[in-house]
Order: sequence, then structure tokens, then C-alpha cells
Amino acid sequence: MTQQRKIGLTLPQRGTFFDVLSLSELVETGHWADETGLFDSLWIGDSLLAKPRPEAVALFGSLAAVTRDVTLAVGCLATFPVRDPVLFADQWATLDQLSNGRMLLAVCTGIVKPNDASAKEGALYGVTDKSRAARMEENIEIVRRLWTEDDVTFAGRYTSFENVTVRPKPVQSPPPVYIASNPVPDPPATRALHRVARIADGWMTTRKSPEHLTVNLPAIKEFLVEEGRDPAAFGVSAYHNLNLNPDREAAFEESYRFLGEYYGPVFTEEQTRHWTAAGTTDQVVADLERLYADGATEVTLRITSWDWRRQLELLVKDVIPRLQAGA
Repeated sequence: MTQQRKIGLTLPQRGTFFDVLSLSELVETGHWADETGLFDSLWIGDSLLAKPRPEAVALFGSLAAVTRDVTLAVGCLATFPVRDPVLFADQWATLDQLSNGRMLLAVCTGIVKPNDASAKEGALYGVTDKSRAARMEENIEIVRRLWTEDDVTFAGRYTSFENVTVRPKPVQSPPPVYIASNPVPDPPATRALHRVARIADGWMTTRKSPEHLTVNLPAIKEFLVEEGRDPAAFGVSAYHNLNLNPDREAAFEESYRFLGEYYGPVFTEEQTRHWTAAGTTDQVVADLERLYADGATEVTLRITSWDWRRQLELLVKDVIPRLQAGA
């Protein structure tokens, strides 16, 4: 598989809450995906109280033990602004050691406006929604230094410490850090997109509208050039949904219901259509080809169906070989 046609599998952690799969099945599926040799990466999500699910760092310990080749990625680590950065740097370095350098971190602000979910979560730690973006930036700087330096002294707006050394150091020096963001592209969110180009190793996004890639990504690439960075070497991961069904409308309808169970009534039917590769194999491949054509270097797929086992087999048997041939 070429670098420009990477494909990942997203494991639906929250599906353990509505009878999609058990936690042990989730880990077993990660092992199976690695064994196929067809997936470049394995993704899970993260949240504490805003969107509860089995905890990401703990789950990665199991996934690191049952996989050998796939990159293990979190998209996104929504709790990053509320986590203690020194403890997290130690945890992630240990995971990188356990996985022999296969960890990929995608962080985000973790802001969830409905029901003030992230504000309530942050209140436990004295973290306001307004401070999350700045805390995310500061924590990125902290963990990178702790992963690559000894006797680190840091005086920040939110965290300060003297002469701290984290051991073990990760295998990767340092592990990559993406920023996951989905700013409304009309007009482009200049500050958020510039942040991605300035401090991230890559960008992760969801295509809630076509413009989330076709407008935001060119803006990021312009900022990368301004920062003296090579856009061609910048990873772009499209977090997407998949529903294989001969009836395309039925596939969209099931995905809409699935996402409603997964997140609550957050995504509209129109957003679900933009965010899901749906229908027959031909239709799904065409949907995914558009993501690559719009600039994604990797597409990671979550199956939004209760019939996920059969669809996962179809993905491996019929869809991925077509994408590889197209590359």
C-alpha cells in the first residue's frame, strides 16, 4: 500500500454501551485487523464524562499486547487538556515501548457544547472550555520535551515544574502528535487551522461537509508553507464512517441511527451523508476515492452498523483490495 493510500480501522468503543460488541470482542477485533495485514492503523476514541467510553490509555495496553504491526492511534484524545501532562507523557512513553514505537497521538480541545458536557467535565479539574485550546497547546509542548529531554524545567500558564525526567523514553523520538479539528469552513477558521500547521505533525478531521477537506486543507497547506514546512510530508487523516448495504438509502438511515446511539442527537441526516461511505462496494469505493482525491493521506473507517462483523469481512474482502488497486 502506498503512503498516500493508508487505511485504518476505528474500533467503536461506545458500541459496548448499546450491544454492538463487548469490550473483549473489541480487543479481539483489533488483533484480527492486525493479522489481516491490510490495515495501516487501528484507532480508538477518548472522553471521560462528556462522551463516556472505555478509557483509551488502559485500552491501548491491551491492544499493544495483541498487535504487532499496525499503528495504534487515538483520535482524538479529547481529555488531553484536562490530563496531567507529566503523568500522560509517562503513560504514552510506556505504551510506545510496549508497542515498539507504534503510537500515534491525535489531540483535540474536547469541547462538547450540548448539555454543557465538556464544561461539566472540566469543572472537576478547574478547566474551562475557554482555556482548553491553550491548555492543549501547552501540553503538546510539555510532552514533547519530556519525551526527548531529561531534567526538564517548564514554566507555563497552567503547568510549571522543575528538573523532571520521564522514564522510559518512547521508542519514537518523539511520537507524532496530530491535532484533530473540524472547524466550520465558511469562512475558514484561520486561528485553528494555523495552529495545526504551526505545531502539529498531522491533521485529523471529519467530513461533515465536503468543504471540511476542500476548503480547510488548502488553508492548512498555505500555513504550512508560511511556517517553512513541506505540505507533502504532512499527514492528513480522514475519520470516516462505513455502511455496506445494497440499498444506499438504507445504509444512510442505519448510520444515522447508529450515530444517534453513539453520540446522541448531534449529527444531522445531511452531515451523516457527507460523513459516511455508504451503499454497494462500487459506491463505497467511489466515496472513499473522493476523500483521497481531496487530500487525505489516510482514511480510518468506523462501521456504523449493527451488522458490523459481516461488513468488516466485506471491507477486507472487497473494498480494501479495490482501493489498493486504485493506488
